[in-house]
Amino acid sequence: MTSYALTVDAGVRDLRAADHLVHTLAAELALAEGAFGCTHLVRGDRPRVALSFTFPSEPLLRTARERLAAGEYDVSPGAPDAVGRAVIYPGVSSLTGTLTIADLLTMSAIDRVTVLGVPGQPAPDTRMVTWNHVRPQWQQGELVLTAMPAVGGTLVPFEVPAPTPCCADH
Repeated sequence: MTSYALTVDAGVRDLRAADHLVHTLAAELALAEGAFGCTHLVRGDRPRVALSFTFPSEPLLRTARERLAAGEYDVSPGAPDAVGRAVIYPGVSSLTGTLTIADLLTMSAIDRVTVLGVPGQPAPDTRMVTWNHVRPQWQQGELVLTAMPAVGGTLVPFEVPAPTPCCADH
């Protein structure tokens, strides 16, 4: 399936704000099923978080580009890179509570799950506590969720919903 992407640069500097903007713009654009909204870290002389949206058809892409360009956003064709962090993707709204790895893979666009420090993939019946915050990343054309071991033999997504800022204790 061919997909159509565009980048939105709103000068956002942190992931939380970028996540919020992805959701806001997705609601404004009424994203169709099959669309993706991702964040991308942009390095260089002006570090920031760019957004990308991928659409299942060219007419949807054109409509979104026109609507976004009419706002205060810098919009350009394509995605900024191939390793975006998916915020909106097919099935994301069903990834709540505790699910098995098999259910997570069946219910969403996520292609596979990896566990930090563990070779291979987790067993399909392994339970994943989602925290209602599942942010997989694109890796070599696959949407991959990185997880880490947790209490009781469960897994949790590596990215936590409310991270403690670095150096918060001093």
